[in-house]
Amino acid sequence: MTSASPAPSGSRPGVRRPGEPALTALGLGAPAADPADASPHTFPDGGTWRTEIPSVEGPEALSVVLKESARLDVPVHRISQGSGIWMLSDAEIIEMAGGCAERGIELCLFTGPRGSWDTGASFRTDSGGAGPRARGHDALAGCVEDALRASELGVKCLLVADEGVLWTLHRLRAQGALPADTTFKVSALIGPVNPASYAVHEQLGADSVNIPSDLTLAHFTEIRRVSAAPMDLYIEAPDDLGGYVRMYEAAELIRRGAPLYLKFGLSRAPGIYPYGAQLRDAALDTARERVRRGRLVLDLLARHGADGNMSPLGSRLPGTLRRFPTP
Repeated sequence: MTSASPAPSGSRPGVRRPGEPALTALGLGAPAADPADASPHTFPDGGTWRTEIPSVEGPEALSVVLKESARLDVPVHRISQGSGIWMLSDAEIIEMAGGCAERGIELCLFTGPRGSWDTGASFRTDSGGAGPRARGHDALAGCVEDALRASELGVKCLLVADEGVLWTLHRLRAQGALPADTTFKVSALIGPVNPASYAVHEQLGADSVNIPSDLTLAHFTEIRRVSAAPMDLYIEAPDDLGGYVRMYEAAELIRRGAPLYLKFGLSRAPGIYPYGAQLRDAALDTARERVRRGRLVLDLLARHGADGNMSPLGSRLPGTLRRFPTP
């Protein structure tokens, strides 16, 4: 797939909605898209969307993803992992970073301990307590340790699930303790659900922000009126994030949410976090199927004439974003 020149904001030449000709002939056509709903933002390369394969938990799963993406011609901008940096050896991280770098793919690894797996009981209550955030100084320190270690081993994108961890890592980046081209991705586990909270994550240092897959189209437009930070969105969400499948909305989600990472998740699949060899078959099977799901989304976009404006492969930086002043 190749990237096309971006269309003007709100304009979608050659794009059709699902079922539009047949429904229009029956007098059931939808109203024209409102240009005011369209995002005015793009990635710095002019593209409006990129792709991500999530839950790639180690070198073996990465090898499966790279092989399948080549076989099915699925362009990949980013590959992310969910179990955590501390669940990988140095050799495994180096292998993953090298394999992605050879193909111009950004590798994103999850930082440190989080509340869903530590000794705190509040996460297991009906209220969910503090959720996956880093509990106490030691968990914060573990996240920082993970970030510094991964960076030294060649990882340039770090996934965070805590606002304090995000701000701390952003300050380390500003001070030069982390490379200036390190990017921070906010986890779907704490994804913001309104424009104000989205803007706060951007200013705390986020370079892309996972939003829940159940936000409405109007919510996308509301966020884009206050922030240009790239969105990460599960087009198909895992069951523990709702299991939503929004393939048919992909073109409209891009129009309203650009710049947007299309994440090819997988519903009705076993959980594999934290990953180990006991989950090998499930991890490899689901990695393979995530790539196939990506092919289905790309085919759908192509059928509707909405597959243009993809960022060039190898693109990873988010462009200039707004930040709080660092002390």
